Amino acid sequence: MRLSPRSLRAGILGGGVGVAGLWGVQVEPSARLDGLFATGAHLTGLLAGYGILVMLFLMARVPAVEHGVGADRLARRHALGGRYVLSLCAAHALLALCGYAAHAGTDLLSAALDLLGYPGLAAATAGTALLGAVGVTSARAVRRRVPHETWRAVHLLTYLGAALAFAHQLAGPDVASSVLSLWLWSLLHATVAVLLFWYRLVVPVRQALRHSLRVVDVRIEGPGVVSVVMQGIGLDQLRAEPGQFFRWRFLQRRLWHTALPFSLSAPVRGDTLRITVKAAGDHTRRMRRLRPGTRVLATGPFGALTAHRRTRRKVLLLAGGVGITPMRALFETLPGGPGDLTLLYRAGSAEQLVLRDELEEIARGRQAGLHYLLGPSDAAFDPLAPQALRDLVPGLAEHDVYLCGPPGMSAAATTALVRAGVPEERIHAECFTF
Repeated sequence: MRLSPRSLRAGILGGGVGVAGLWGVQVEPSARLDGLFATGAHLTGLLAGYGILVMLFLMARVPAVEHGVGADRLARRHALGGRYVLSLCAAHALLALCGYAAHAGTDLLSAALDLLGYPGLAAATAGTALLGAVGVTSARAVRRRVPHETWRAVHLLTYLGAALAFAHQLAGPDVASSVLSLWLWSLLHATVAVLLFWYRLVVPVRQALRHSLRVVDVRIEGPGVVSVVMQGIGLDQLRAEPGQFFRWRFLQRRLWHTALPFSLSAPVRGDTLRITVKAAGDHTRRMRRLRPGTRVLATGPFGALTAHRRTRRKVLLLAGGVGITPMRALFETLPGGPGDLTLLYRAGSAEQLVLRDELEEIARGRQAGLHYLLGPSDAAFDPLAPQALRDLVPGLAEHDVYLCGPPGMSAAATTALVRAGVPEERIHAECFTF
């Protein structure tokens, strides 16, 4: 099963309409100031609770969602949705505080102290503070300065914050007003909790025990780039497709505590998997010193940059830097006759090209096009300009395009492709930054 982005969006919006409907059937119109504040507080509270549930579902790593929508899109929607959830939480708290102050005829500080005397409200305040801490560490300006391990540890507070918010919702009049609403709300939360437990804990442990992955070789591919070859048992059961990635955790000192996503740089062959990694931080630099026999925990496969997205006979693969890894696997495996496949590889210089011999061998064997677009990004000639792309790839507008590279290059290439006549829905990309 693959859930399309449109179906996911429709489902989320439909759930939001349902939550608003639950509020609508219970609202009691009032012209009193405290009543208006209370009405707004009930609506924002319900939507905030639903938003938290959606955020957790998006990150539950459900295969049908990951393979249909794509992990990068899910991450972006999760980040965007988090801003809305925090805004709704803040609005709910402020409206509830103003409503209580207006009803009691007191000032905001006294009202806040009174409300914190209720255990349910104190728990909700603590939950909101935890979610706020997660939001602060996820802000772009802060995220760049926080180590990945610290960011992940703080992100785990989301679960505690969500649990405290759920307890607060069960005590509120909006959910507890009827047995049916209480039952449905609890069922939704239980379903998401089971999905999180199953796909983020049970499945990784089961895969580790079943496949027994271990490092068998570490090869130098270029300046700061290594390929890690791993061997396991029954790897065909993973159903990993070219273009997909796993989240890898290497059980070696100074590496075991972090799991990062890396794409397969070659199709699964028998009992072996291969990834190719560029040193971009402490964790990836340490991977050069991996020892054969090191145990590996791999969760996945994830990602939607696969042959399932293809809609045209002719395909252009466009890679930048180490983004060549999923493109190399697709270059070898995408069905097509002579001339149907073209690979464009953008790099600063010939020394930065990775897996070059393999790419040229594949191009010769499949009679596919292969072009290296070399030169600094600030050079006078831009090889990714619309006309340059049209010259390199005749009939470009009739191609499907698979794109993977650094964020800046991917954004520029997408703009150029659209200007060159490629519809945006036929540009398939995944991009990750840390």
